Amino acid sequence: MPKILIRNLNNKVIIANDSSSSILNAIHNADVDWMHACGAKGRCTTCKMVVHSGIESFDPDSEAETKFRALGKLKDNERLSCQNKLKEDVEISVAEVNKFPHMNYTD
Repeated sequence: MPKILIRNLNNKVIIANDSSSSILNAIHNADVDWMHACGAKGRCTTCKMVVHSGIESFDPDSEAETKFRALGKLKDNERLSCQNKLKEDVEISVAEVNKFPHMNYTD
């Protein structure tokens, strides 16, 4: 089963048991607090993840990601966790602008 390594959360490793759901769902199912202001509908960028490795296994940008990329709200190495499924191992980080004040991040 593919895994998610979240670098700036103490290298937290999450094993994704359901490859048909979003990366955001896998993160939440592992009891990790990850922002998603629009309810995981691809209407904002609060669930964006910085992808350090494994981005090549993602599907092409969703319509929402294409829109946000054109607006300059997503960099080349950023994807929306609500819009992508885990097919292979990935290493990600919480985007700086989306960090919760109550959590301890590493970097």
